[in-house]
Amino acid sequence: MTITWDQVRAWRLRRQFLEPRTDADGVAVVSRLCGVQAQVKSSAALTALLRQAEPRPEDIEGGLADRVLLKTWAMRGTLHLLKGDEAGDFLSVIASARTWHSPPWQREFGATPAEVEALVDAVSAALDGRVLTRDELVTAVAADRGLAKMEAQLRSGWGAILKPLAWQGALCHGPSQGAKVTFARPGDLVPGWRGLPEPEEAAPRAIAAYLGAYGPATPDAFNAWLMRGALRKTPLRGWFAALGDRVTKVDVEGQEAYVLAEHADELAGVEPSRSVRLLGAFDQYVLGPGTNDPQVLAPEHRAKVSRAAGWIAPIVVVGGRIKGVWEQVDDAVVVSMFPGARKPAMGALRAEVEHLARARGTRVPEVRVS
Repeated sequence: MTITWDQVRAWRLRRQFLEPRTDADGVAVVSRLCGVQAQVKSSAALTALLRQAEPRPEDIEGGLADRVLLKTWAMRGTLHLLKGDEAGDFLSVIASARTWHSPPWQREFGATPAEVEALVDAVSAALDGRVLTRDELVTAVAADRGLAKMEAQLRSGWGAILKPLAWQGALCHGPSQGAKVTFARPGDLVPGWRGLPEPEEAAPRAIAAYLGAYGPATPDAFNAWLMRGALRKTPLRGWFAALGDRVTKVDVEGQEAYVLAEHADELAGVEPSRSVRLLGAFDQYVLGPGTNDPQVLAPEHRAKVSRAAGWIAPIVVVGGRIKGVWEQVDDAVVVSMFPGARKPAMGALRAEVEHLARARGTRVPEVRVS
């Protein structure tokens, strides 16, 4: 089957609840997107809210309070909100990369694979049936003389040495205590937590979920989204092959990619989109395929979206392509279109700003375009 990139972009907009927006709750949006990045709490909520026809700010906090959503380090080592009963599949595949076994990781973070294994056991024991702040957890773990040397790393706000523990299901974020971060075991926090399945069982489900939102896609695209390319190529190819006739290959203007077979006819029949959308920082529309995907974001404009310190700017999406960025400046939303991009109709931009205001619970700001 041969399709165009315009069709792919239009289909992704549809699958990601962007055209049209959805009546589904926030948890369903998080599930469809295979999680939302949560380094910035407000951005995670906005990702879901902007996809709802009638934004419901209570959905995300309610999902966390009801323990339906789980906050943990996941894709690319960043904090994500994941649906609790789906998190194990993604974590299992991430953990299979065993990045903490690589010599560069060991040199940078000062822990051997054996010490990480010991940390898993110590943290699991410390959190057994308890929710602890970072200070409480580190104090408990550092009491083990064999692990005391890692105390400084464990207290680091970046949490790098805790990430392999999260990927192995030993800890996740617990309910906040004011400004303090807490940790718990997923098994104590998520009802019905079944632990991490084997990667061979988990990977086909994780890949199918990814293709359902960001397809058609290649194994390399899935690898980049999940672990910045750290998954080993042989098992990755095997996992795609294990999907069998659940997937089909399509030709997208000369590039071969996979899509779920159940979506092939819908994809073939979709019409290109002309929609205008304002999306927030760290939105999954760009994080799913990645900022390196030239079919979503032209390479010459990548630096305007993917900025210093890992910041992903709020974006202007026109017809499925990122054509600009925006920011809040005092009482105005300032839209900055990329050089050569046609200015969207002011009516469409005002409608987006009005929806943005509903999502954020603020009064409608004015719109300025440069």
